[in-house]
Amino acid sequence: MASSPANLWVLLGLGLAGILIMTKKLRRVVKADFGAFIERLELLPPPQPAPPKAPHPLTGLSFAVSDVLDIEGYLTSFGNPDWSRTHEAASHTSPVVASLIDGGATCVGKTVVDDMALGISGENKHYGTPTNPASPARVPGGASSGAAVAVAANIVDFSLGIDTVGGVRVPAGYCGILGFRPSYGTVSLSGVIPVSTSLDTIGWFAKDPSILRRVGHVLLRVPYATQRNPRNIVIADDCFQLSKLPITQVVVNSMEKLYGRQALRHENLGDYLNLNVPSLNAFNVGKSNGEVKSSSIRLLANVMQMLKRHEFKQNHGEWLNSVKPSLDPAISAQIPDVLELADTEIEKIHTVRSELRSALNALLKDGILVIPTFADPPPKLGAKEILSEDYLVKTSALSSLASMSGCCQVAIPLGFQDKCPVSVSFLAGHGSDRFLLDSLHTVYATLQEQLDVVKKSKTSNNAVTREASAELAKEKGNRAFKDKQWQQAIGFYAEAIKLNSSNATYYSNRAAAYLELGNFLQAEADCSKAIDLDKKNVKAYLRRGTAREMLGYYKEAIEDFRYALVLEPNNKRAAQSLDRLKNLFL
Repeated sequence: MASSPANLWVLLGLGLAGILIMTKKLRRVVKADFGAFIERLELLPPPQPAPPKAPHPLTGLSFAVSDVLDIEGYLTSFGNPDWSRTHEAASHTSPVVASLIDGGATCVGKTVVDDMALGISGENKHYGTPTNPASPARVPGGASSGAAVAVAANIVDFSLGIDTVGGVRVPAGYCGILGFRPSYGTVSLSGVIPVSTSLDTIGWFAKDPSILRRVGHVLLRVPYATQRNPRNIVIADDCFQLSKLPITQVVVNSMEKLYGRQALRHENLGDYLNLNVPSLNAFNVGKSNGEVKSSSIRLLANVMQMLKRHEFKQNHGEWLNSVKPSLDPAISAQIPDVLELADTEIEKIHTVRSELRSALNALLKDGILVIPTFADPPPKLGAKEILSEDYLVKTSALSSLASMSGCCQVAIPLGFQDKCPVSVSFLAGHGSDRFLLDSLHTVYATLQEQLDVVKKSKTSNNAVTREASAELAKEKGNRAFKDKQWQQAIGFYAEAIKLNSSNATYYSNRAAAYLELGNFLQAEADCSKAIDLDKKNVKAYLRRGTAREMLGYYKEAIEDFRYALVLEPNNKRAAQSLDRLKNLFL
């Protein structure tokens, strides 16, 4: 039997619907790994050595690598399909990756990076933006977004990322995990596509501080040394004032508990840099957009961005000009047509770096500098601010301290604020990587413990504050009631109930106002709620009895007045009401 045109349209519609459903299903499959991976693979470690030799240090661990590190036989995309199209598969594996596999870990894939590893938000228009497991509506941070997401989503035990101006530290903070940037020059950059040769490092992510340290022992190849405690903990007060995140109390409490109050020292870092990095003033061509206290740090971030772009153009300018790749708007804005720094400018930048390293080493002296990992919470996906130069500079400002000095830094998660991850960073002098990883291992549990203490204290304080506000609203309601402003009184009692819904008096008082307005059903409901909360609330029984009497529920009203007398045998109102109803209906 032939199908009618109408039936054909129905069948066509069902077919299209099926295609759409299948497309959505396929998208879910692709996003099953939170969009972290460019390519899945498996590189297995060598067999374990025979006893009595110790097993490989990373045995049983899995890891992923950002797609800027070469793996033999695989294309390295650099976050851009035009790069993949114009380059051959790698002929050698990066020594960093090889050393981790030799150390017993299994490599399971290559992860998404920002377009040409230049961004800091983690968005990539070509391969899709990995989903931030800690806050799905917000960006994961970049440049090493996929590597951070793979760890945060528990897909791998650790991962490698490129950190030029914050590419490991920022996504670690945004995704609520640990992220380590080693001292400049301590981890090989062979087999890594360069972004900015003077700033690039290969860092790593983990959730567990012991894994972060184990990976460090393999990559840093530092000899064993007795663990030592930091001699001083420097809190950069001005940096925490810039941050909107409440983390100072947790850090101070933890450090005092572990090392004593005498180890703590507070410093205005902006003022310290103004005094000890005088060459930075050569770049102060105008007032900073930030506050005066942050001007030196923001200046440092501006200089860092200048150096990054200059060296990026030196590394890839010829390819950019010949291929003219499709770039994300946020990335193309960072690559102006003309960006040539004179040799004198380059010399000034290197002087800034040298002075900064000396200044931080002098400040720390076997100690740790504590700063926020970032000033503001991660932006929402697709936010316009991500395209702005201000966002780039502001987000990388606190990262510029380690990037420009070459010092090591670790980003540490400290819970959530308004559903966004909070992160603090520890910095140590250049070459103090093992000391910093050991210190983190010691401090981490105490930080989390003190975080719980602060959370409980805030919960308790919030409860007290809400109760006090509820009492204030109740008193306003009582005054309105006395002035016979019944509707206004109801509003104030409702506000008190919203602040503290477990107080029987608030419901009972609102019922009294409802009775004055003749709203007997509402009055009965409020009294019933009050009695549920407080079985001995005499006023609630009396008011419910009155409401029920007016509604014609005489038997129930008699029970209420009778129970009120049980609670208060001398209550005249209950006795009179009970006698009146008995005479009328019994």
